[in-house]
Amino acid sequence: MTSILVFICFFMPHPSVASQDTIRLSLSQVIDSAKRNSIAAKQAVTVRETRYWEWRSFKADYQPQLALEGTLPGYNKSYTQVLQPDGTIIFQPIHNDNSSLALNFSQQIAATGGKIYGTTQLQRFNDFDRNNVLYNGIPYGIGYTQPILQFIKLKWDKKIEPLKLNESKQSYIEAQEKIALVVTGYYFDLLLAQVNLQIAETNLKNTLKILTIAELKFELGKVAKNEILQLKLEQLNAEKAVGTAKRDMEIATLNLYSYTAMESGSPVVLQMPEAINFMQVAAERVLEEAYANRSDAIAFVRRIAEANRDIAKAKGENGLIANLKVNAGFSNAAGSVFDIYRSPKAQQSVQMQLSIPILDWGRSKSRTKTAEANAQFVTYAVEQDKQIFKQEIITQVTLINMMKDQLVLTARAENIAAEKYKIASERYVLGNLGITELSIAFQENDRAKRDYVASLRDFWEAYYQLRYLSLYDFEKNEKIIYK
Repeated sequence: MTSILVFICFFMPHPSVASQDTIRLSLSQVIDSAKRNSIAAKQAVTVRETRYWEWRSFKADYQPQLALEGTLPGYNKSYTQVLQPDGTIIFQPIHNDNSSLALNFSQQIAATGGKIYGTTQLQRFNDFDRNNVLYNGIPYGIGYTQPILQFIKLKWDKKIEPLKLNESKQSYIEAQEKIALVVTGYYFDLLLAQVNLQIAETNLKNTLKILTIAELKFELGKVAKNEILQLKLEQLNAEKAVGTAKRDMEIATLNLYSYTAMESGSPVVLQMPEAINFMQVAAERVLEEAYANRSDAIAFVRRIAEANRDIAKAKGENGLIANLKVNAGFSNAAGSVFDIYRSPKAQQSVQMQLSIPILDWGRSKSRTKTAEANAQFVTYAVEQDKQIFKQEIITQVTLINMMKDQLVLTARAENIAAEKYKIASERYVLGNLGITELSIAFQENDRAKRDYVASLRDFWEAYYQLRYLSLYDFEKNEKIIYK
């Protein structure tokens, strides 16, 4: 009678989820697809590009600026009031064109906060009423402005902006690794749903075959009616399990397609990934790579620098405003353009603008103390975050090493349960085992298979979490880089 029962291997693709048009995908293939096509991947690229152009804008502030400015034309025809010697006003008609053009150069000095500038200007005044043309110009001029005892923004930006750029680069890598971690969850959701469907359909098929054998035994008077009823109940439960598994597989498939932006077409069967056989991961090595690669490690330095910047800003904006402005050059006025540049007259000017608060009721001191208190708070917060940063990595290293051992144990348990299930089925057919013991073997076999998939899922999620926390590929023994 043993020839009547056909046992189906667990990993053999079932016709309901595998056909000639079925697409077989591995975990790495699904992750690569998500990194290319998912909305999360496109958002990460957009954020990286935005930060890059912010960096370019910052760099431009340190480059020489050249601008052409002017009023062309400056035509005017109207009446204007004219003050007379006796204090009265009369309105006189005017009709002229007052055009000007200037080429201005400037360069910021980050170390001092000052600015060097140069200019060349030309002005043409055409009085149409009197048929008179005059020219005024500055052949060249150069000057320098310097704020005194004030906050120098460019000086601090030069320290902080490079940190922000490097932080954004590492954040992009983290975003890619986060995608891998999320996709792994969706991948195993669908894989477990497919496994559950295979288990349910296999159990239904085997239950029907055992029921057929039991009915033959019942006709021969070798089994009781109660056993037939128990098998029919098992059949109903198996049919319900098949329906539930199909529903769960549809939901898991839609979730995976939605996140990865994969096109839904042919049915997809996911391959069972294998565990990576690499050496034990040391927490010290992971911490070293994390501090070298993670955006959080860069953010620790940036947050302290920003807090110190805010203190400097509070001290620099204490109410005292002093600006020194010095310029020198040549200017001239003439009746023709070329005469402007013949024997121009020297011009110089020096200005010191001051604004000194006499009474501010402690406002400046309050701002400075507030900034210092905030800086102290940031220092404590950074220290706390460093502790969390370190503890998270140590915990993850411990977890992945445990997951490797757990995976070995669940694989052995799955093999034992499968063998036990096969023996129990054969014994039942031979009449050496009751229906209760057979049902227990069914359940243990199913649970062992699910436990193995769950253990495999825990391992891979722990692995990608470790990659995310360190931005290091311990399989290839190299830093993770995306172009």
